[in-house]
Amino acid sequence: MTNDFGNLSILITDDDQFMQSLMERVLGTLGISQIAKADDGQAALDWLDGPDNKADVILLDLNMPGMDGLETLRHLSERDTPPALVLVSGEDTRVLSTARDLAAAHKLRVLGAVSKPVKPDQLSELLAKAEDAKQHQKRAPREQLSADELRAGLARGAVEPHFQPKVDIPSRKLIGVEALVRWRNEDGSMTFPDQFIPAAEKHDLIDELTDQMMSRAFECGVSWMMEGLNIKISVNVSMGSLVRLDMPDQVAAAAGTAGMDPRQVILEVTESRLMEDPTKVLETLTRLRLKGIGLSIDDYGTGFSSMQQLKSIPFTELKIDRAFVDGATKDPEARAMLESSVDLARALGLSLVAEGVEVEEDWNLLDQLGVDLAQGWYIAKAMPGEELLEWSRENGDV
Repeated sequence: MTNDFGNLSILITDDDQFMQSLMERVLGTLGISQIAKADDGQAALDWLDGPDNKADVILLDLNMPGMDGLETLRHLSERDTPPALVLVSGEDTRVLSTARDLAAAHKLRVLGAVSKPVKPDQLSELLAKAEDAKQHQKRAPREQLSADELRAGLARGAVEPHFQPKVDIPSRKLIGVEALVRWRNEDGSMTFPDQFIPAAEKHDLIDELTDQMMSRAFECGVSWMMEGLNIKISVNVSMGSLVRLDMPDQVAAAAGTAGMDPRQVILEVTESRLMEDPTKVLETLTRLRLKGIGLSIDDYGTGFSSMQQLKSIPFTELKIDRAFVDGATKDPEARAMLESSVDLARALGLSLVAEGVEVEEDWNLLDQLGVDLAQGWYIAKAMPGEELLEWSRENGDV
């Protein structure tokens, strides 16, 4: 093996003594000697609580007497710096896939999921991600901005849009961008969205933040048009804004003030929160469409009433959640969801966007299936407006 895993410490958690021994031998062939073993989840947690015990990776069996693997995930999620995980099971692949989704919902770092018996090449490929996993371990929540800090920042113009390209898959032509909100501190550093968006909602400042974000994004769009780049701009909106009955007028006015056609604007709304106040939301979204503003259902496939929402609300675009795009070439369940989304979008006449495109294999599959648009790091990261214009020139769009 070309990888050097000698510095990794592994905790095997499995009630089957034979499987423990087998995995220990496999790890030995990879040059790993720092190995501990536990018979169930509780024993693993107790071992991790030892004063000198540390594991970079847990090989976690799902089906164990006592505390099983799924319950163990919940307890691990409550720790500040849980180890990375490789989920192991003799159950069918759908159970493994569901367990992986559960771990992700707990914000745990999962290197992969494998069926028994574990093979050396399989394990080597997953452990190669372990160093990267150390950098993504769960950290204590970052402190959110206070109401006074938010008001001061809004007053001085701290809101700054960055733009991620949305490209036509067959031609690779830039069709639009998703505007992602950023917060610029006075010293030039950036504050993470999870530090100011929930805080803005909590302190009833999300409307002002959204209005500023739209105005600046639209100003960028008009400046691009003057340089020959005429594309659509998508902006994420909060549920707190969607219950504002004057929101359609506000969005149309912001576009008009900037000199942008409302038909070039798309508002992205998250599927899982759409029906929290259905009457006001339905009125707001329908009036937005009457003004020519596009509507995108974001993170499609992660909510619980997708079909009803697609039937009731005049969406123009469907965005497939990254969970069904990333790795779809190797995950039959993800591919099935992807294919059904393509068929549904075609039947309803919606534009289809795949987000979270990270590798060429996924791009090629999307092309093969006939997905319209894609965005993700395989194409480009989010960038300031000036950089987006330069990127578009290099891409041949201007």
